[in-house]
Amino acid sequence: MRTKMMIAQCCTRAACGQLRMSTTTPNHDDLDALFKQKRLLRTQVRKTLRSIQPSLRSHQDNAVQDIVLEAPWFKSSRRLCAYISCAALREVDTFKILSQILQRTSNDSGGKKLYVPRVEDKNSHMRMLHISRIDDLVANSMDILEPASVDADGNAREDVMQANDPVDLFLLPGLAFDRTGRRLGRGGGYYDTFLKNYQDLAKTRNWKQPLLVALSYSEQILDEGVIPITSSDLPVDALVSPEGVIPISTAALNRFPIREQGVKCHFRQRV
Repeated sequence: MRTKMMIAQCCTRAACGQLRMSTTTPNHDDLDALFKQKRLLRTQVRKTLRSIQPSLRSHQDNAVQDIVLEAPWFKSSRRLCAYISCAALREVDTFKILSQILQRTSNDSGGKKLYVPRVEDKNSHMRMLHISRIDDLVANSMDILEPASVDADGNAREDVMQANDPVDLFLLPGLAFDRTGRRLGRGGGYYDTFLKNYQDLAKTRNWKQPLLVALSYSEQILDEGVIPITSSDLPVDALVSPEGVIPISTAALNRFPIREQGVKCHFRQRV
């Protein structure tokens, strides 16, 4: 709790005032101040994550994944996009979730189809490619696991942007979140760019929008108003922390059973 209070204090009154401007377009100076605030907050959150004891982090990893695996909205999802967790980045572990998904192929009754991220360049270009087993992942130059662009037979992997069917669920990482759906990424813009493109594709094809669910350690959920946002920062529909599920958008509230909503809900209409 003390750590969260220290992080919250990083948001000065001036910066918070900028965040709550709703109708005016920020000028260059406003954006510079906002990006500076984001950098400061990222530094503070990274410091907090490094301070979590490995045993506590492992406990939270298991708790979050167990909640996801038992959730009706996860069990009913047939096509999913999920991040590959990186321990060095202190991301909530996803390997138990990924293993469960890959145990049942999309050809099985009730099976699932999984797409995972592959970073293509430093210009926020990321693809989500289909994998059918954990061995499909290889370490990139940053020692982060991702799928090769082709499979073992040399065939191009299916790109979710060219798939014939819509994605039901995205499981997302992040550095910090709040209960209104704000998400602070690591600054590359990869997920915001990709998600915006996918949402546009879903609209074009008249598909139902996928549910955006972020996985979070307890220490990553900050007070409202602390996380700076711009128009390009996409909100999430729900959070999963060790304490339970936090539904945020109306889309999440419509899909999550009341018994899952053990944490205070914040209604946000999708636009």
